[in-house]
Amino acid sequence: MAKKRNRSFVIIGLGTVGSTVATDLARNGNHVMGIDIHEKSVAALSDILSEAVIADGRDEDALREAGVDKYDVALIAIGEDLEANILCTMNVKLLGVETVWVKAINKTHHRILTKLEPDRVILPEQEIGQHIAQKLHNPAVRDYLSLGNGMHVINLEVQENMAGKTIESLELEGSHELRCLGILRGSEFVSCDTGSVTMQECDKILILGRRQNLRDFSNGI
Repeated sequence: MAKKRNRSFVIIGLGTVGSTVATDLARNGNHVMGIDIHEKSVAALSDILSEAVIADGRDEDALREAGVDKYDVALIAIGEDLEANILCTMNVKLLGVETVWVKAINKTHHRILTKLEPDRVILPEQEIGQHIAQKLHNPAVRDYLSLGNGMHVINLEVQENMAGKTIESLELEGSHELRCLGILRGSEFVSCDTGSVTMQECDKILILGRRQNLRDFSNGI
């Protein structure tokens, strides 16, 4: 089997979000170039990233000279400068980068960026806030992930009153229109295809479904 080729990433805007993403991608063995207009931000990551370049994202020629068009994925993470963020997104699209993600500053900005048709527009503060609210609302929900199209996966910790019961007893599919993907038991993954698996306290159940159905189910535990 042929070895899967790692994708290359360019992160434009090395503030809190951009530098965090760039650093983690680099630590996972990816080829990452970081770009920022500020020398200090670039210098801070020069020893971590494959390449670190001082350039203005508003300048298409500067981005082309930096080699942005050779990268597979771009994340535009420019912070408070709305105009620079939009112009940079347009430039990266014009350069033909295959996959483009953009950080939005607010909902209005999100709507504007959507018109440029990047692959994804993210609102980091809002997404983190929703994530924290969900975990505070129900401590049994250890984590959750949005899959798009209204579907989510939650990581639900088995409570004392659930231990000793089977997955089938939860009536996930019949009563809640949910599906059990499996159980994390320590470092072991346990399939729950048959529904006869008995839950143990501190097991973590991975459940797939729509947000409201997941919320109703977890609130009833």
